[in-house]
Amino acid sequence: MINPKIFIGPMSKNIVDAIIEYSNKNNTPIGIIPSRRQIEHDGGYVNGWKTEDFAKYVKNGSDNILLVRDHGGPLQGATPDSGIDSFVIDCNFMDLIHVDVWKKHEDYHDGLKATIEFINLGYSINPDLCYEIGTEESIRPTTPEELNQLINDLRLALPEKVFKKIIYCVIQSGTALEGSSNTGNYNQDRLTSMVNVVKKQGLIPKEHNGDYLPKGLINEKFKSGLECINIAPEFGGIETKMILDSINDEKLVDEFYEICYDSKKWVKWVPSDYKPEENKIEIIKISGHYVFSDPKFIELKSKLSISDDEIKNEIKNRIKTLLDESKI
Repeated sequence: MINPKIFIGPMSKNIVDAIIEYSNKNNTPIGIIPSRRQIEHDGGYVNGWKTEDFAKYVKNGSDNILLVRDHGGPLQGATPDSGIDSFVIDCNFMDLIHVDVWKKHEDYHDGLKATIEFINLGYSINPDLCYEIGTEESIRPTTPEELNQLINDLRLALPEKVFKKIIYCVIQSGTALEGSSNTGNYNQDRLTSMVNVVKKQGLIPKEHNGDYLPKGLINEKFKSGLECINIAPEFGGIETKMILDSINDEKLVDEFYEICYDSKKWVKWVPSDYKPEENKIEIIKISGHYVFSDPKFIELKSKLSISDDEIKNEIKNRIKTLLDESKI
């Protein structure tokens, strides 16, 4: 199995195509991490793709892509559910699934039990499937000690051949996203402690929410032992900003805002007392990528001069920068 350093959220078709084109041209492994809201067995907000159609599109496009379901599990989809239906389909089309049950299970032992059940189910469906465990800080903070316990408990509970399918473990070092910025407080000692735990256990340390980090910080994290990182909203933000910058008509800006506002996709990224009508441009920057498949937006975009090739080239430039920063 290929082991990319950078994992990117498929926020739009342009982003997916840019990843495929870049990985092919440079023979570089890259991970794609669809959330259940983006790509789902019954359709998501990205290009209307269903899981099977999306997986086939990516796999037909490149052999350098590791396809990873991000946050597979209960309460992770567009509507509250057990996550089972989505997981079963994922087992047939993903290379690896991030088993994340912690949004439902705050109690450690409940979460451990659910993680074991999902991994055993996955192995029964597809013995070749691999897994990522743990979760990000915004869902359930953890400590190096508890992370070590989780890995030990899974090692004891799962058959050896099943446990060996666990490849990645999520570490936490203080990342958090709000709006279009990273509001976390980076703690290098915490990162180092968690990285050491994961590597000692024979797994690969992986961090989420690597978006909007200051220049040089990703490189610092990799020099401290981190081996891979997820970046998602930042790429949606790149495309949204380019589209927004290409609009010269204030009426079209207002139209873009109304489409974003009506989607309600911005709500999860802002404080409860946020006033959207006073922050129209910020609302667009936060949630523009969610509406790229909306017929109203497609009509709006048809009036603009910006091309998909321009957008993809900018995305490729950012991919190159991130990959350069991951070098140690």
